[in-house]
Amino acid sequence: MKTLYEQLAKDVRFQEGMNACINCGTCTAICPAAEFYDYDPRRVVDLVQSKNEVEIEKLLREDTIWLCGECMSCVTRCPRKNAPGLIIMAMRSLSQDLGYFTDSEKGRQQLALKRTIGKMILDTGYCLYRRWVTPEAHPEGGPIWKWTFDNVDALYERLGCNLDGEGNGVLRKIPQEDLDELKRIFEVTGGMDRYEKIENYSAKKAEEMGLSMDEYITQSVLGKQ
Repeated sequence: MKTLYEQLAKDVRFQEGMNACINCGTCTAICPAAEFYDYDPRRVVDLVQSKNEVEIEKLLREDTIWLCGECMSCVTRCPRKNAPGLIIMAMRSLSQDLGYFTDSEKGRQQLALKRTIGKMILDTGYCLYRRWVTPEAHPEGGPIWKWTFDNVDALYERLGCNLDGEGNGVLRKIPQEDLDELKRIFEVTGGMDRYEKIENYSAKKAEEMGLSMDEYITQSVLGKQ
């Protein structure tokens, strides 16, 4: 059986992102996530480069790899052109493949993301479909968000958007044949398999925690253990 490092090394993102880290910490200095979270991309790359299986598995099971915003500021400053953001992407994929993501609070949020953003992408062609981002789901938006939701058609028309309209224009309705092609891309590239793994591993974890799937999602999103 391949080691965790060997499995990571198969990922093209890892191959492009891991050169020779000199542990200078420039990536951490430029990282926006490091400013707000206990997140240190230098430490992540250093641990992975060490090929220490115990430490790599620990990372795959921790919140750490889910704190990166994938902005790629790190690669713009690294003197050796490492890309910690790409390494993180590879680690996230492996964590999902192995089911390790369910061991951390942030990792468990993958199910909520899959069922919201993932569904939006396949069903509408957009990562964020305006009509599905409701005030009830996002009360933090306050009264202005509710007003824009209640008046979405008039507002977007005023802004020159073709919301759900046929033909061209911003936020136009994506033709069904394009959505079918998008789904085929997900199937061929393994995206649908990844979605299924997230569902299956999450269901198993929810059962272990004695929760329904809805309770599992609510607890993971609200940050409750």
